Amino acid sequence: MRLEIDLGAQRLRLIERGRCVVAYPVSTAANGAGEINGSGMTPRGLHVVRAKIGGGLPSGAVLRARRWTGEVWTPELHARYPGRDWILSRILWLSGLERGRNRLGCVDTFRRYIYLHGTPYSQVLGTPGSKGCVRMSNEDIIELYERVEPGTQVDIHE
Repeated sequence: MRLEIDLGAQRLRLIERGRCVVAYPVSTAANGAGEINGSGMTPRGLHVVRAKIGGGLPSGAVLRARRWTGEVWTPELHARYPGRDWILSRILWLSGLERGRNRLGCVDTFRRYIYLHGTPYSQVLGTPGSKGCVRMSNEDIIELYERVEPGTQVDIHE
């Protein structure tokens, strides 16, 4: 099993035994593709799911610093914190596999805190808009979270 994220198509595909078993719309970085720390870009190349965070939390659970705040996203909560980069429901934390491209130094995906995660219903999927992470609907990230394990390979490409 592996994941493919196509930055041009803004799609994530789950591949099993060489065939796509499910595809999800995503939203990657508004700033485009790139690996440098602080760029706000989505890193390319081969990665793995290094950690899974949020199992058992309600859909829309608000995560900050990889911990549940006890809040569940609502439009009213969103209005109270308009500048917050919402990380909801589940986190699949990525780690790069390609030294010098997306691993170690100023290009380290894991140290950049690049995740696959849920996003508010008000965010548009299928077009770039994140600050570097891969945003998914809450339902989709919960479903994907249940299907993948740490060590699952993730290929992010243009």
